[in-house]
Amino acid sequence: MNATGQKFLAKPVNNFYILAISALSLSVIGLVMVFSASSIHSLDTKGNAVAIVLRQLAFFIISIPLAVYLSQRTLPQWRVLARFGLLISAAILIILQIPGVGKTVNGNTNWIALPFVDIQPSELSKFLLILWASYMLANQERKGRTRVNVFLLIGPGFVVIMAFVMLGHDLGTTCVIAAILGGLLFVSGIELRILGTLVAVGAIGLAVSIVTASYRASRFLVVLDPFAAADYKNAGWQPAHSLLGLASGGIFGVGLGGSRQKWGNLAEAHTDFIFAVIGEELGLLGTLLVLSLLAALIYSIFKIALRCKDPMSRYVCAGIGCWIAVQTVLNVGSATSVLPVVGVTLPFVSYGGSALISLYIGLGYVFGSALRDPEVKGELQKAIERRRLSTS
Repeated sequence: MNATGQKFLAKPVNNFYILAISALSLSVIGLVMVFSASSIHSLDTKGNAVAIVLRQLAFFIISIPLAVYLSQRTLPQWRVLARFGLLISAAILIILQIPGVGKTVNGNTNWIALPFVDIQPSELSKFLLILWASYMLANQERKGRTRVNVFLLIGPGFVVIMAFVMLGHDLGTTCVIAAILGGLLFVSGIELRILGTLVAVGAIGLAVSIVTASYRASRFLVVLDPFAAADYKNAGWQPAHSLLGLASGGIFGVGLGGSRQKWGNLAEAHTDFIFAVIGEELGLLGTLLVLSLLAALIYSIFKIALRCKDPMSRYVCAGIGCWIAVQTVLNVGSATSVLPVVGVTLPFVSYGGSALISLYIGLGYVFGSALRDPEVKGELQKAIERRRLSTS
């Protein structure tokens, strides 16, 4: 990196700008690609080619002012919510298990059907868990208890929530929550020996969940060759057609709206496999643009976390960075058949109101943390004043 780039990244206010620009850019790209990927499915199921993208647009319009509002909340206000984060997470997930309330889609009971929209409580649970765990870790740090067993402090809460999520057969969300726990433990300074042991135990638990469910086992085995004759028309169908889409896109893509795989070959083209549609229509350059924006967003979140003076804010920002990073890896890994299909969305890009709003709630906290930095706040005030003077 040259001196100009280093100087740019060294200014804390630029992390604020990078975060805002990358999040908005990803959301706009997401709207365009959701429209392209969902139009056929929307016309077939809703009788209208724009029904799905209009819903996503509505979620986006709700998310922006919500994030702005939350960025203005004070730390004492966040701490009130954080105290009850675990209880709220458990409550909304228990509701899913009430007969007649939880809606099952593709074998996963993760949704609550409302008159006009379905909501996915586990998406909000990710943020609430991060908030609660950060509050607990920060309390111990403020009290000077550096030798406390941090896993026993927050681990049981995460395990309970993961158990509730697995009741709905959602392995993907469980993996994301487990990765968030690992990230928070690492940031808290847990010994690597202990963290390694916990990772090993988690891997054993993952293995058990796979071998005890044949459909999960087939998804994991098909990664080796989704085009194999025995698997192609079964578990290999989606990863195989995802790879075909990415391969046919080449460097520049076949053009926006020109995807062939979305015509029934990719059942989740506008959600779990939107990355494949991006690769097919916008080519390698399109996928690199999306990945670059996600990398910039994650980088800026961790940079903001490092500057946080308040320990709770530092943990929350780091947890949100882990959440987005892990979910990106799982989604892109599934689309490229590097990882098994686990059914998680691409942050800010895939269709999903619960996911988009929950992510912007998290960003609202991160923006607020940045604004509590005196240097960032001062630079923003100067920029606003310069703009006011130039227009007067």
